[in-house]
Amino acid sequence: MIKLNLVVLVSIAVVWLAACSDEPKSASTPGGVVTESQIQGDRSVAINASVAKVNTASIVEADPKNWLSTGRTYDEQRHSPLKQINDTNISELGLAWSWETNTKRGLESTPIVVDGVMFNSGTWSTVWAHDARTGEILWEFDPEVPRSWGRYACCDVVNRGVAAWEGKIFVGTIDGRLIALNAGDGTIAWSVKTTPPNKPYTITGAPRVVDGKVIIGNGGAEYGVRGFVTAYDAANGEQLWRFYTVPGNPDDGFESKAMEEAATTWRGGKWWEVGGGGTVWDSMAYDPDLNLLYIGVGNGSPWNRYIRSPGGGDNLFLSSIVAINPDDGTKVWHYQTTPGDTWDYTAVQHMILADIELQGETRKVIMQAPKNGFFYVLDRETGEFLSAEAYVPITWATHVDSETGRPVEDPQAHYANEKKRVKPGPLGGHNWHPMTFHPETGLVYIPALDLRFDFAQDNAFKHSKEDWNTGIDFRESAPPADPEEMIDNLKEIKGFVSAWDPKTQKEVWRVQHATAWNGGLLSTSGNLLFQGRADGYFAAYAADSGQLLWESPTHVGIMAAPVSYSIDGEQYVTVVAGWGGAYGLASGAPRHKGNVLSKGRILTYKLGGDLTLPEPEVTYLAIPAPPAMDYTPEQVAEGQDLFHQYCAVCHGPGGGTQGPVASLLYSDQSVHEIWDAIVVGGAFTQKGMPNFKHALDSRKSQAIRAYVIELTKGTIAFCESDYREQYPELLDTACELPVIGGE
Repeated sequence: MIKLNLVVLVSIAVVWLAACSDEPKSASTPGGVVTESQIQGDRSVAINASVAKVNTASIVEADPKNWLSTGRTYDEQRHSPLKQINDTNISELGLAWSWETNTKRGLESTPIVVDGVMFNSGTWSTVWAHDARTGEILWEFDPEVPRSWGRYACCDVVNRGVAAWEGKIFVGTIDGRLIALNAGDGTIAWSVKTTPPNKPYTITGAPRVVDGKVIIGNGGAEYGVRGFVTAYDAANGEQLWRFYTVPGNPDDGFESKAMEEAATTWRGGKWWEVGGGGTVWDSMAYDPDLNLLYIGVGNGSPWNRYIRSPGGGDNLFLSSIVAINPDDGTKVWHYQTTPGDTWDYTAVQHMILADIELQGETRKVIMQAPKNGFFYVLDRETGEFLSAEAYVPITWATHVDSETGRPVEDPQAHYANEKKRVKPGPLGGHNWHPMTFHPETGLVYIPALDLRFDFAQDNAFKHSKEDWNTGIDFRESAPPADPEEMIDNLKEIKGFVSAWDPKTQKEVWRVQHATAWNGGLLSTSGNLLFQGRADGYFAAYAADSGQLLWESPTHVGIMAAPVSYSIDGEQYVTVVAGWGGAYGLASGAPRHKGNVLSKGRILTYKLGGDLTLPEPEVTYLAIPAPPAMDYTPEQVAEGQDLFHQYCAVCHGPGGGTQGPVASLLYSDQSVHEIWDAIVVGGAFTQKGMPNFKHALDSRKSQAIRAYVIELTKGTIAFCESDYREQYPELLDTACELPVIGGE
């Protein structure tokens, strides 16, 4: 579905016509009147003409006024050479425009900017085109993803951006389509289904375009799928090649030599029945000189290697960086960051290409800080391991062997026989939030996480395409009954920016944040590092020292990475703000007082910008007393087990997360009256809440309800205790729900 802003198109087109023509246009209508449709068409032609120039040469040239690819350049450095905004005048930075997205789910998009037009994606895979100078909407495209498909989006119904190429804008959708839109008006040029029908695949990552080939991966490993990445002809959507990342059933033969090689590293079990995982759900990079496409590969399905591959083995190409020939999709080399991964340590995190001097020699390197907590530097031509050191606290391994390039696992992190507390947790030491490399400081800036997790094996594991297939017993993630242990858990939620020297493999400086899941990063030649934070602020730091130079309230947490561009010599910085994602959905952690809005917004700044965001009128609601219900301790215990098996991944352990999905602690009488209709019957399916009739009946549904009511009573008592007064910075937002206006 496409929406066009005719008024804006008319006004912009009038200016464009006046600027581009010395002669008056002859009107094709009586009386010489230029119609709205004509002006709209002229503007569409102008936009198409600009985007038509986006190709390999223009992305390599990387004119600083534009942001043509998700990482700005194929090397994904996310560094802007612009320096009109710099460390000497950053105090003059102000808001130039803002646009309300009116979506309550997470926003993770990196904008694309082409000659003053900004293309963005939002939740449910919507696409927006804006005037990048003023923020007026030009067109909007909604692929109308069935809301019921949201159940398969493990980590929110997000989208990390679009791609531009020769007159088209490309977007992947939550339900597995790749859609090419005409850049001028957002109409569909072509659309293909990239994933098998009736399989729980999703797409949340931004496409890349390499020499006319649109490259797209997918997600869904938690639900049991087999990963692959595919190339399509940008002109017509024809499939050109497909590279599978893990082997299928050996009895069916192998699609490539790479899969035949990989199959020897999977031992025992029938991993193909669950899918194997290895989805390519986010990061890619490309070296046009070497003609190598680099993909990051995700976790196994299930996570637990003792179930997935009980005979051992490295399980290629899970948790790997794989270099592919983009002409035909054949593997050139690979490096596996976590052989035999069993902790959800994906290697899908941001990869950066750079030429740096190591031991007196300039090396072409690829750098990554994957989930497992080690920062890797590899030779990007050959895949040779160069170095790796821990950038966050790690307990699963002691180090990476300098000779073999393999991590040395700590046996104490193996959880097949008993629960083990491990760092990093499944969210990793670094998740999808983009890093940046500043060629002048020589530093990589990492939006790092310091989070732990209690792993335990699910000995009753059975594959289900409707539920998570991890092989992990999530009951161990239930909130502790001991208040002191709960306070300790909250204190352990940490996030920071690490300025990392890839040559010495050491941290140069650190900015410690109030909480975790802070946004991606942008560096500029103005000695600036921009980041949106989870506490509802957009900030600029000195790239050389980490000193906080400027910050501005956004009233909503930010996950996405900013971009910078210029129009008529004036520099702008844009960030997409909107809270959610895996952590926002399921962490169960409190939101910061500055992160109060439930809806997202696009924010653009420039020197002298004088707009002010309205201060939200916030009402903080205490947790209401739950309705009366007769239940037994046995029902509550059963409900707790069922909740953490089926509900915790979205509603949070304990059901108290205050992210984009409703906190069950605030369920009122109207919700409790139709509890079974929601949980079993699917009454809220069109709101994104799936039914669980495949696993739950009324008795089990009511057991979950009993647990939620008992949990609510306990939380109210906890919030009314002395702990609230003793730890207000930890508990205030856990005990109050911010409400804006009539929401």
